[in-house]
Amino acid sequence: MQCTAALRERLSVDSKLRRICGFSAWHKLPSESTFSRAFAQFAKDGIADKAHAAMVQAALAGHIIGAISRDSTAIVARETPAKPKSASGVLPTTEPCTASAVIKPKRKGRPPKGTAPVPAVLSVIQTQCTQSTTQLIAQLPTACAYSAKTNAKGYKESWHGYKLHLDTTDCGVTVSALTTSASLHDSQAAIALSRLSTQKVAYLYELADAAYSSDALRAYSRNCGHVPLFDHNPRGGVKRVFEPHEAHWYKARSGAERPNALLKDCYGLRQVWVRAHCKVHAHLIFAVLVMSAEQLMRLIQ
Repeated sequence: MQCTAALRERLSVDSKLRRICGFSAWHKLPSESTFSRAFAQFAKDGIADKAHAAMVQAALAGHIIGAISRDSTAIVARETPAKPKSASGVLPTTEPCTASAVIKPKRKGRPPKGTAPVPAVLSVIQTQCTQSTTQLIAQLPTACAYSAKTNAKGYKESWHGYKLHLDTTDCGVTVSALTTSASLHDSQAAIALSRLSTQKVAYLYELADAAYSSDALRAYSRNCGHVPLFDHNPRGGVKRVFEPHEAHWYKARSGAERPNALLKDCYGLRQVWVRAHCKVHAHLIFAVLVMSAEQLMRLIQ
């Protein structure tokens, strides 16, 4: 059911689904606008996030998870992407640049004698390590934006919308999820996901592809008591390979691709009709909640 009208039509003819959803057979169904207002309130209150966190902690707390696989997937949105802003937060203009506005590049080498050295600028990941979880998540971009990536077959794909970042256990249960702008690099959501997952479950290995290849991320993972197995990105150098026991554990990273495919093929993430980050995130997390519940039921059986 892609839209609210289809849901109301189904509820009007399916008495069993109507009772499951809590609507009595002798009362009139709420209007489409009432459904929309209720969904907006659910999104504002974070109902799906709270339910998903409580379910994961109730089912997996006290167990040691072997590995967490980290990955992101593209979410196509039906809204206009936000216009890019400059570093000062002002929209770029089309006026010609004057000579006084030209910024001279920094000279290479040592600074002149008597000049104080310029302090080193921390990278985004190094800055995130010093922030609290609330500050870190609040600073992640959430506006609809353009992005592009190379798929598994080597072809470049572009879209406008969002990215869904997931942490999935080796038993197939999604532990944490974040929704950000499509333009955000995968590595900049890694620390936030790691902290959210650590608060819910205890795990040993962190598995990720070459997009997360960063010495700062590896050091942060080790400081948290985990073993980082991030595929190495040579960046023009020599690619480092895993040790035999590490390569054996890294094979479990394929489990991160299955939730991405299931969410789009079976849980309606290929067609997201709601707009704005708050509602889009609620739509995605409700899908993650149902998928995780089904996987937990399979494990119990």
